[in-house]
Amino acid sequence: MPRPTRKPHRILIAIAVASAALALSACGSDEELDPGNVADAPDYSRLADAAPPALAELYATGGTVVDGGVAGFEEQIAALEGYPIVVNKWASWCGPCRAEFPFLQSQAAERGDEVAFLGINTQDSDDAAETFLRGHPIPYPSFSDPEGDIARSLGAELEFPATVFYDEQGNVAEVHRGVYASEGDLAADIDRYAGAPR
Repeated sequence: MPRPTRKPHRILIAIAVASAALALSACGSDEELDPGNVADAPDYSRLADAAPPALAELYATGGTVVDGGVAGFEEQIAALEGYPIVVNKWASWCGPCRAEFPFLQSQAAERGDEVAFLGINTQDSDDAAETFLRGHPIPYPSFSDPEGDIARSLGAELEFPATVFYDEQGNVAEVHRGVYASEGDLAADIDRYAGAPR
């Protein structure tokens, strides 16, 4: 009786390994695919002079990952009452999050004196998030959300990315689930839901 061949098994393993590598690159884990945009990131220096005190205080911790959990996040939202707020949920490993990040950078630079911007770094490590932010500077902080508690409290735990819009009274006006295809689409939603037309 001839010995059974193991070639089909080896082929299946090779296919599985190739698929895993492809999936990882699609998630944006390879820094060579996304080297960052430090050189051409917007100039946020105007915000230091133009932003009112509450927003200037927020932006003083820009580009950092901060702790606080759900309670700290809600406290920050309450401290920003009187200003519309745009909250972006992201992760360093998320390809679509990386794709729309320049839109948030640009809109924060343009509108940050009238609109508060915040991030939620969900299901990610602080080290990976901070490494990403060094290559992709933003003027606002991101709350560390490793278990997704903050995202869950907003009803946006499953989608990457997600953007939550608050009105000036601190009420959620809209949750946009998924990536923005263009900066224009993000700007239109800021006009529509954050009440800060340009």
